[in-house]
Order: sequence, then C-alpha cells, then structure tokens
Amino acid sequence: MAIKSGQRFIRENRKPRVHIEYEVETYGARQKVELPFVMGVISDLSGKSLKDKKAAEAREFIDIDMDNFDQRMEAVAPRVAFAVDNTLAGEGKIAVDMTFNSMNDFSPGEIARKIEPLAKLLEARTQLEDLLSYMDGKHGAQDLLDKVLQDPALLQAISAARQPAADEPPSEPRD
Repeated sequence: MAIKSGQRFIRENRKPRVHIEYEVETYGARQKVELPFVMGVISDLSGKSLKDKKAAEAREFIDIDMDNFDQRMEAVAPRVAFAVDNTLAGEGKIAVDMTFNSMNDFSPGEIARKIEPLAKLLEARTQLEDLLSYMDGKHGAQDLLDKVLQDPALLQAISAARQPAADEPPSEPRD
C-alpha cells in the first residue's frame, strides 16, 4: 500500500517530462501556453481473447494508469494459445492456453500453474519445501528420510502405496 501512495505522490507532484509550449499574443501581451501531452494507442492487445470485441470504429479511448491497469487487463482478457516442445519428457508438444487477468499472471509461478506438467513440478517443489521446513531441527526425521532415499526398494514401496489405483477416487485427506 505504501508503494502505491508513494508512486501516486510522485505522479501528482512531479512535472511531466514532455513540455509543449507556444506563445500567444493577445491584445499586445505575450503569453506562454502549455499544451498537455496526451498519448493515444490504437491496438488490439487481446491476442486470442475469447471475449467479444467491438468493431474498431465503435471503440472508445479508455484511461489506463497504474491504479486501474489490472481492471483494464481483466476486461480485455488477453489470451495466448500455442504449442511448445515438451522438454520435460523429451518428445511431443505441450499445449499452452493462458488468459491473463492481471500483471501477476505474468510471473513465472503463475505461468507454471497454468501449464499442467509444470504445475505438477511446482507442486512437488512446494511439497519438498514444506517437508524441509517441517524437518528443520528434527534429526530423527532427517535420518529416516536419508534411510528411505538410500533404499530404492523401500522408496518404490512407499511410492506405490501412496498412489491410488486408476479406478479408485483419490482418498480424502485426514485431519
């Protein structure tokens, strides 16, 4: 919140970088008149958005600033859809279909959550980080984990016991 108010203070109290002035003579007196610098962008930035778009001549200019940028982005709902090489499995392609509703959607973590194979890897990483923080300072747990990791048969047995069969629904977490 402090960042937004600091940025707002700078925006409201800083002189603009572009100054367009001209001199006007009215009734023999010269005056300098400064014109405001206004920039308009005409572009279709929605990509492959699923939302209906108005015809170009029916569109109106909208004010976009740092305070309403996410709202404007959500209204446009820019979307990308393409296929990339599957470097995880080494073969085939991964379909990528993402819609962006805010600037946060462009962060690496959010992009990974929207692509299924990457989402699974991110979830595994999160679980390993949770395990590491849970085990912090518990030497018995660390020794047990080291023993499990050193014994491939035990590791495979634990992995098989944890995965439900294909025809069974996943079990509910216990409290």
